Amino acid sequence: MQSDIPLDTVWSILEAANELGDTHTVDACRRIIDANLRGDAPGQSDLNAVAAFFA
Repeated sequence: MQSDIPLDTVWSILEAANELGDTHTVDACRRIIDANLRGDAPGQSDLNAVAAFFA
């Protein structure tokens, strides 16, 4: 799994997941965004959840 998902993609997935009521993916997106804002690496499980959104 790539760890460099573009942040604009994460924001788009956050919006779609929120509209669908997918709280697990919404939470994962928020943690990825928060990690990015702190300058930290996001958790692999969060990246996997976001990648699985379209699977």
